[in-house]
Amino acid sequence: MTETTAWDRQRTAVRDEITRTAVDLFLRQGFEATTVDQILESVGVSRRSFFRYFGTKEDVVLGDLVARGAVIAEALKVRPEDEEPWAAIRAAFTEAGEILTLDRSSMLALGRMLFDTPSLLARHIEKRLRWQGMFVPLIAARLADTDDRDLRAHAIVAAALTCLDAASREWVRGDGQYDLSELYDRAVSAVRA
Repeated sequence: MTETTAWDRQRTAVRDEITRTAVDLFLRQGFEATTVDQILESVGVSRRSFFRYFGTKEDVVLGDLVARGAVIAEALKVRPEDEEPWAAIRAAFTEAGEILTLDRSSMLALGRMLFDTPSLLARHIEKRLRWQGMFVPLIAARLADTDDRDLRAHAIVAAALTCLDAASREWVRGDGQYDLSELYDRAVSAVRA
């Protein structure tokens, strides 16, 4: 077990403070209207420090997206081997909390910002492509060994992620009134029909 040092705790605290401050500014002023300099001034860190923690302004909002994908991949790895791929993905999403809405107001605000900001949405898609790289081998292992197994695994994973995005967009559009997991299931049903 790796022990957390005081330096690690300090770095985490600084990163969390930058994130909280930036998201607050984004929600008050809009993502595009908020500059990195405004974030730096509000937090009291240097430009160099900011970019040590985040590659881009978009990463402040989406920074943990790749890590969340790794959590889903781990949940997918431990699903029963004989579980059908779509069911395994659905269960992994649930276990990792990806289709839960714990803080409705914050999730709605962030979802609106994501879907209304082209640069943020593009970075989101870029990071989600990394999820595909993690999930495809795990789904391929569940499929019969045929010449098109990788093609089918890619198609299933891409479709599942598109269903997740479609459900999230509909959830935001509906002002959080619907159950996100139910919207995901409806999107999957539409794809699989």
